[in-house]
Amino acid sequence: MGYELVKIGFAKNERVFSALNRLGFSMKKAQNLCDKGRILDSNDEILTKNQLFSGEIFMIDYICYPKGLKPVFETDDFAVFEKPSGICSHPNGRNSPYNMYDEIWHLYGREACVAHRLDAETSGLLLVAKTKNSAKELKALFEERKVLKSYLALVRGDLRSAGLRQFCAENEFFGKLELLSDFNGFVIDKSMSLGPLAGHTKQKMQINPKGKRAVTLLRILEFLENSTLVECYPLTGRQHQIRLHLHSVGHAILGDPLYNLEKSDIERILDNKMSESERVAKTGAKRLMLHAKGLVFDFRGQHYEIFSAKEF
Repeated sequence: MGYELVKIGFAKNERVFSALNRLGFSMKKAQNLCDKGRILDSNDEILTKNQLFSGEIFMIDYICYPKGLKPVFETDDFAVFEKPSGICSHPNGRNSPYNMYDEIWHLYGREACVAHRLDAETSGLLLVAKTKNSAKELKALFEERKVLKSYLALVRGDLRSAGLRQFCAENEFFGKLELLSDFNGFVIDKSMSLGPLAGHTKQKMQINPKGKRAVTLLRILEFLENSTLVECYPLTGRQHQIRLHLHSVGHAILGDPLYNLEKSDIERILDNKMSESERVAKTGAKRLMLHAKGLVFDFRGQHYEIFSAKEF
């Protein structure tokens, strides 16, 4: 599963990049594969592009093992999938487990890619570009904050008691989000930076006034027993933004394996050494209770409002 060693042909006392070109690879592709160390001999030794070589040539290539996941919305330029919780958006190392690219590349070929990312435990809508051109345009929409993203989160306790600041239309991010003109809810405006921890927690973020600005809008949907269902709009796209913002006001998302936990517990969860029942006892759920609910954007003259039919 994932990246595997695939035999692609033979070389006969010729430079490796020339052999690859003879085998059907463009010169640019051949040199790129060599530069990335993805061309090997039968002894798993990396071959360099100008090396004279005779023998079998192998390539480290990604082999798709799709499970039949289909898009919930599709055009000629992009597709939208309902990513399950526990599945990575992209390959994770040479021995990567099943991830969304097993479906994406199987359906649309190697030019297709995700236009944005969701954390592995976050479920919900994932936008996939089918071509290089559409990928460039769709990624630019996310970078320029022209995609309105909405999430559902189930958090600890009664969020009504958090003393959140009411959202005001004068917020400087507001101009690009006309669909929120009648938004009635709260705002968390706290800058973020990468946290100081290493190892499994090296990607843990922290609230830092000197970090990058992060703004999340919140609307309380329902108060449940010991928890609150919240609709979240991240107006900026910082890593773990919703998770950290909710944790910072004392209402961590249920099931979060990173925030609101001791380092030892974080490591046990991420190493799959904590039982499901213990994780539920410590975090309130067996998975991160965060779901990508909606995507609203304009693309190539068309307006799209795509919403998940699921919750978690």
